[in-house]
Amino acid sequence: MKILALERELPGLAPDAFKPYLRAEAARVWELMQAGVIREIYFDADAHTAVLMLECADADEARRILNSLPLVQASLIRFDVIPLAPYSGFARLFAEE
Repeated sequence: MKILALERELPGLAPDAFKPYLRAEAARVWELMQAGVIREIYFDADAHTAVLMLECADADEARRILNSLPLVQASLIRFDVIPLAPYSGFARLFAEE
């Protein structure tokens, strides 16, 4: 199942709070990409927060995996997890009226 994960920084944190974890965060993301779990990763150009596309069995598995990230474990960020389903709207083009 495709899962969209949107990073949310927790409020009230100084930018320096993230610095000690950034290398470990990048390493863990790399591991998850090599494992085929994280399929794509981007930054929101306006907010500079991460946008991830994961391939997982379900949303619970995605949450467990995201919870393994150092920034999540340090309570600096969390993720909105959005399970995706294939778009079915094209069926309207071929439905009999």
